[in-house]
Amino acid sequence: MNVGPCMSPQNAFYILQGLETLGLRMEKHMSNTAALLEFLVGHEQISWVKHPSLPDHPGHDTAMRLMPKGQGSIIACGIKGGRDAGRAFIESVQLASHLANVGDAKTLVIHPGSTTHSHLTSEAMASARLTDDLIRISVGLEDQKDIIDDFKQALRTAGKLTAAKAKGTGA
Repeated sequence: MNVGPCMSPQNAFYILQGLETLGLRMEKHMSNTAALLEFLVGHEQISWVKHPSLPDHPGHDTAMRLMPKGQGSIIACGIKGGRDAGRAFIESVQLASHLANVGDAKTLVIHPGSTTHSHLTSEAMASARLTDDLIRISVGLEDQKDIIDDFKQALRTAGKLTAAKAKGTGA
């Protein structure tokens, strides 16, 4: 008697294989996230950083208590220069992939202001609690140095755009 859906043997194999390495992958996600957070918090092109592991996050105490081995691999940050700088950053990353997904083995980045929410005004984005400068990062499993180097060069490109724009407007 068939009483419900049955997983195919191949799908069962993939799930079991993924579960066997989940602990190792999560350790790598967490160490990469910690390294990228350290880089972003001190970078002159970044105006703010949100992650539950940071003491100024509203959920910090709860996250530290409930997730002592790591508070996730999703980072939100603000790039100086707003939508234009965000677009330049996203277009300049080479290692990270420009995708709206999260939790991948690859580092993923998205700038909602120039992609998923580009049709909205700044006011509409603000009412949705999104800002023009928001970059969302899903930190992957690549080498920490490679991730940081990719972000360095992309932030440098975004910074040049911001500086040129400020020079051209007299700001």
